Amino acid sequence: MRPLLAAVLALAPATALAFAPQLPPGAAETAASESPATVYHLPLGPWTQAGFDRATLEGARRDRAWRLSANQLTTTQILGLLRDQIRADGYDILFECETQSCGGFAFRYETFTLPEPAMHVDLGDFRFLSARRGSDHLGLLVSRSSESGFVQLTELSTAPSQTPVPTAPADASASPGLGLQLEMQGHVALDDLSFESGATALGPGPFPSLEGLAAYLAATPLARVALVGHTDTEGSLEANVTVSRRRAEAVRERLIRDHGVAPERVSAEGAGWLAPRTGNQTPEGRMQNRRVEAVLTTTPPKPQ
Repeated sequence: MRPLLAAVLALAPATALAFAPQLPPGAAETAASESPATVYHLPLGPWTQAGFDRATLEGARRDRAWRLSANQLTTTQILGLLRDQIRADGYDILFECETQSCGGFAFRYETFTLPEPAMHVDLGDFRFLSARRGSDHLGLLVSRSSESGFVQLTELSTAPSQTPVPTAPADASASPGLGLQLEMQGHVALDDLSFESGATALGPGPFPSLEGLAAYLAATPLARVALVGHTDTEGSLEANVTVSRRRAEAVRERLIRDHGVAPERVSAEGAGWLAPRTGNQTPEGRMQNRRVEAVLTTTPPKPQ
């Protein structure tokens, strides 16, 4: 078994969580990461054209995801089960929504989500809940595929820490789903990145996908990646190739400057609108097609 896959399968929480969900039998943890000091934008209302009501929180943070394999509970049932536990644990519900009342695809793409395959989000069927108990906050995202349920839990405590918060090893903690997808599929979309409309400058972040990519590169010394920018079909191909390449270059610079990635291990390219994920006929499709992907260009050798 490959080392990264073995680490993910053996992954267990390093510390007791503020909230420990009781999930149905057969639930398997697919990702876990911890940080002693970071930022989380907790949704407090739906996404609308006028803006997005979110609380910007700073403190110790934990992200986890589970897959409920062969589980036929609906997203409403899964969320209801966990909502009852959250309330019983002393939390107050701040905001709750389902797909359309959340704001649809825009809410999903403006909200932090662990990457596939650790967390799967059906754009037509997801639920979200945010809650607070004193200085402890949590965001719960629930969705499903045709066969399995998916749960993502983000917790952040704004209370000053008296002791250091332990973190798991880099090769197993920071977005393991991202590393798995790179090795299994050869590429992964960094869907949490944000750019101003029509601009090529990367937003301030933080971006968990870049933390995960940097951690994967640190744990896999022979790996090399190319960052490839993609656009929708509005405008000429030449102009879109230029914009997409500049966005990929901005991501490369951030990885080098803020995450310590060696320049020779990451390159930047632009594909314009030549490789869409879906059709460009709708705003939803165009949003999905505007992205930067990491492509594994040097595959680490498998252990003998």
